[in-house]
Amino acid sequence: MASTKRAASGLTADRFSVVLVALAATMWASDAYFRSQLTHLSPTQIVVAEDALITLFLLPVFIRSFGELRNLGPRGWLAVGLIALGAQSLATILFTASFQAALKHGVLAETYVLQQTQPLIAMLLAWLILGERRRPWFWGAVLVAIVGVYFVFNGSDLTAPLKALQNGRVEVGLLALGAAFFWASGTVLGRFALGSISFWSMTSLRFTLALPVLIAINLVQSGFAAFSHYTVGDFVPNLLGIALVPGLLALLLYYFALARTPASLATIAEMAYPVAATLIASAPPPWGFNLPVYPVQLIGTALLIGVIIVLNLAKDRPGEASPVTTLKLAEG
Repeated sequence: MASTKRAASGLTADRFSVVLVALAATMWASDAYFRSQLTHLSPTQIVVAEDALITLFLLPVFIRSFGELRNLGPRGWLAVGLIALGAQSLATILFTASFQAALKHGVLAETYVLQQTQPLIAMLLAWLILGERRRPWFWGAVLVAIVGVYFVFNGSDLTAPLKALQNGRVEVGLLALGAAFFWASGTVLGRFALGSISFWSMTSLRFTLALPVLIAINLVQSGFAAFSHYTVGDFVPNLLGIALVPGLLALLLYYFALARTPASLATIAEMAYPVAATLIASAPPPWGFNLPVYPVQLIGTALLIGVIIVLNLAKDRPGEASPVTTLKLAEG
């Protein structure tokens, strides 16, 4: 009876896995509520505190997973290490640097439009690393999803990214593309590692291995003074909130769903994050920041939601590459 219930639960999770990835990505956007109270801290200081708190919460999981970690093998450890270095550490720093440079030169749309290359990079990596293949209609769905996110980002002026690119700065574009690459690689490498370890172990490894990297980056940027700006009020509720909701809970849900979702589908579902962030910014207080919302943004949101639902319904049809098949292809 118990095994039957577990099987039914697994079937339900598989059936809604793409939607669960989108839900996890939506939870990432909730950090806006907490970060707005931490303007005196640098992005790196916020990330290292978040990572340290999550590492502390997951320490029992990390200790219990020692036996399971033997299943990773050299390529699995390489994948997890690259996730900790790239997706967890460098991507956020590169994106923040791109954002700050774009703001300085008045080409903010350049950062956002180039960051949307992330799903395309992820799908290329999923093909190269995991051997994932998609049907031809999938690329039409990808185009609709990208158009939807474009509408959401540029609701006030659909030509803004074109103007920004015409007057673009090379460093802004390179930094945004670097962040997109590391975040995309995190999706694909995470999918690979989840073929050997549980989502609990994957989550604990991501934060534990990233912590010394983030501490080192803070020391290089500001020395020991980087750790002297925190107050008790920063941790409760703001840093604790970031660690628990968009950090721990969202990543656990994300890796739980990613273990049952091809990486090329998951990367489209992750586009729910910028949509959720934009809608939060448009919501009235205390739910948001009361920025104007435009009809074209609602159209873009509807397009993306439609694509996510279609991909979720279609992912297990014959002819699509299943997660088990892709991992076997990757392992040769």
